Amino acid sequence: MKYLKYLLYAVLALVVIFFGKGLLTPSVSYDCETTVNKPADEAWAVMSDESKLAQWIEGYKRGEAVSGEPGTVGAISNVYVEENGEEMVMQETITSLEPNQRMAMTFTMDFMNMDYEISFEEKEGKTIIRSQSMVQGNGLVNQSFVSFFRSAMVEQEEKNLSSLKKLIEENTTDYFPEPEMDEVEEISEM
Repeated sequence: MKYLKYLLYAVLALVVIFFGKGLLTPSVSYDCETTVNKPADEAWAVMSDESKLAQWIEGYKRGEAVSGEPGTVGAISNVYVEENGEEMVMQETITSLEPNQRMAMTFTMDFMNMDYEISFEEKEGKTIIRSQSMVQGNGLVNQSFVSFFRSAMVEQEEKNLSSLKKLIEENTTDYFPEPEMDEVEEISEM
């Protein structure tokens, strides 16, 4: 009976710690950074290329527009990702956009919400890419889970940025083709 009493106290202590952490830390924030050996306009173009999202965002399956002009402030999309064999959907809303410099979004899911910003700063032909995330669990149980999984979220973002860096540096797509001579002559005739 004595051991049962101690076991009950231990379980109670774990429950208090779990929920207490969620109450004390209802949201977590983290920043990640990488530098790529490409100019900001090319880095931005690769990051924005919808056909390449699955190559750098782990688990990304597809996105579908819900409302607004895709790629503009106020646009809402459903983003489908796969995690542990299960497909999840997040609603993404673009909240701020400065092409080649920064984009901010909110992601809404059943269990948590995330404010996310990615920025590009060019220095001497290289581009510093920074991401800032703030995640909040919806409800006390999810807040507690989020507070315990901060390091896993940081690790995931670092992995995504590393994949983005590789994708940008190995890019062979010409996002800024020069107009052909026929096109230049037509423009000059106008």
